[in-house]
Amino acid sequence: MTESVSANSEVTVLLVDDNPQNLKVLYETLKDKGYRLLIANEGEKALDLAHRHQPEVILLDIMMPEMDGYEVCQRLKADPATADCAVVFLSALDDLQAKVKGFSLGGADYISKPFQSLEVIARVKTHAQVIRLERQLQARNRELQSDQTRILNSISEGIYGLDEHGNIEFVNPAAALIARSTVDELVGRNFFELHFPDSQESDTLPVQATCRQGVAENQRNIPMARVDGSRFPAEYRATPKLDNEELHGAVVVFRDITTDLENEAALEEAQALVQEQRDQLAHTSRLTTMGEMAAGFAHEVNQPLTAITNYARVAKRIMSKQEAPDMSLLAETMDKIEAQSHRASEIIRRIRRFVKKPATGKEILSVPALLEDTRQFAEVDMRNNEGGIELMVPDALPDVLADPIQVQQVALNLIRNALEASRSASVVQPVKVSAELDGAGCVRVQVRDHGVGLPEDAEEKLFLPFYTTKSDGMGIGLATCRSLIQAQGGDIGFDRPEDGGACFYFTLPVAGEERALSAANGAE
Repeated sequence: MTESVSANSEVTVLLVDDNPQNLKVLYETLKDKGYRLLIANEGEKALDLAHRHQPEVILLDIMMPEMDGYEVCQRLKADPATADCAVVFLSALDDLQAKVKGFSLGGADYISKPFQSLEVIARVKTHAQVIRLERQLQARNRELQSDQTRILNSISEGIYGLDEHGNIEFVNPAAALIARSTVDELVGRNFFELHFPDSQESDTLPVQATCRQGVAENQRNIPMARVDGSRFPAEYRATPKLDNEELHGAVVVFRDITTDLENEAALEEAQALVQEQRDQLAHTSRLTTMGEMAAGFAHEVNQPLTAITNYARVAKRIMSKQEAPDMSLLAETMDKIEAQSHRASEIIRRIRRFVKKPATGKEILSVPALLEDTRQFAEVDMRNNEGGIELMVPDALPDVLADPIQVQQVALNLIRNALEASRSASVVQPVKVSAELDGAGCVRVQVRDHGVGLPEDAEEKLFLPFYTTKSDGMGIGLATCRSLIQAQGGDIGFDRPEDGGACFYFTLPVAGEERALSAANGAE
C-alpha cells in the first residue's frame, strides 16, 4: 500500500496495520479531521515513514507478520527523531499483560478492535494536542538554551559555575580567554587551586564564603592567577547557586581590570594636571588684577609713607630744639608714625596675601570678615570709579568651608566689574554687597549694581573662557570665577533686576553641612 497525505494539515498521523480493511476504516475515520495521514502496512515501512516525517501520533497494530508492533515501538523510541511520537497500540488482544507490555515499551495509549470511530477520533485528538504542545515547549526550550548560550558566549566578562567545593562546572569563552586556556581544560578544575594557588590555607579566599555559606561577594583589584602562572588584577561578583533554598555552589562573574587601572591612573594624572593649570590660571588672573590696580595701590601705600616722612621730620625738629624737647608732643608724633606704619603694613599684607598661591585645602571662614577685607581691598577701585561699596551682611551668618584667597578673588572680581559697570552708566548709586543664608546648606553672596546691565546672550556666553564685554578685557575673569566657586562646592550665576543693572551671586557650603553631605555620600 502506498503513502497517502491529506492537504494543509498541521498534525501528522501514521496509520500502521497489515490489514487493508483496518487501514481503510482508520483512514475514513480521520480523513476529514484536518490531519496529515500516512499509511504503512508493515513494520519497516512504518519505521521509514516515521523517521522521515516524525508524526505526532502513530496508530500501531500489534499483531503483524515479520515485525510486530512491540518491536516497531521499541525501535521508534530508540530513534531520537521519533522518540517523542505518541504510539497508540491497536489490537484485538484485551488481556492485561499485553497492555502492560505495550506501556512498558513506551506506548502512550491502547485502542481495542473493533474500532469505535468516536473513540479513535477522541484519542488521536488528545494525543496530537499533547505531542504538539510538548514539541512546541521543547522547541522553545531549545531557543532559550540557544539564546542563553549566545548571550553567555558574547559577554566579555568571564563566567564560572562552581559547585560547593569550588570545582568548575561551567565556563564561558571569555573566562577561558582571560585564564589563557580552553573551556574543556578548565571544566573540572578547582577554582581556588587554579586562581589562588598561593593562598590555599587561607579561610578568607575570594568566593569561598559564597560557595560554602551562600554569602554574595563583590570585590575589586584582587590578584588572580592564570593557567600559565601569570597574574592579573580582577574585579569579581559571586552569587550563590540555590535550588529550593539549598546551596549548590556559586556563579562567579569576573574580568581583568588591568586596562581600567591604567586608565584610572592616567585619569588621575590628567585631573591633577588640569587642577594645576586651573590654579595657575587663577594665580595669573590675580596677578592681572594686581597689575590693573598697581597704580592705585602705589598711591594707597604712598600716603602712609608720606605721612611717616612728615611725622619723622616733625620729630627731628622737636628733638633739635635748644631747650628741653616737648616729650609729650614727641610721643604723640611717634604714635602717629607707628599708626601710619601699621596702615602701610596692612595694605602690603593684603596685597601679598591676595597675590600668593593659596595652599591646598579649605578653611572655616567668617563671611562678614572675608567680605569686609575684600571691601577694603577694593577701595582703590572705588575711588578710581567714583563709586561706593555698601556692605550688608548679618552678624549671625554661619561660617563656610572654602579657600579664603580664591573666594576673595571671586568677590573682588565681581565688585570691580560692578564698579566699572556703574561708571560706564554714570550712576552714583553704590555697589551693594550682601550675604544671606540660602536654605540650610549654603550661604549666598550677592554683588548688585545699577550699571549698564548684561547683553541678551549673557546666559550662553558670559562664563565662557575668552568671552568679554570689555574693550580691553581678556575674558578669563568670570570663567575663572566659575571654576574657583565650583571647586569650593558652590554655584555661581546672575540675575537681571527689573530696575536695571546686574546682580551676580555665588554660593558657598556651610561648614558643617558640607562635611555631613560628604559623609552621607560616602555611606551610600
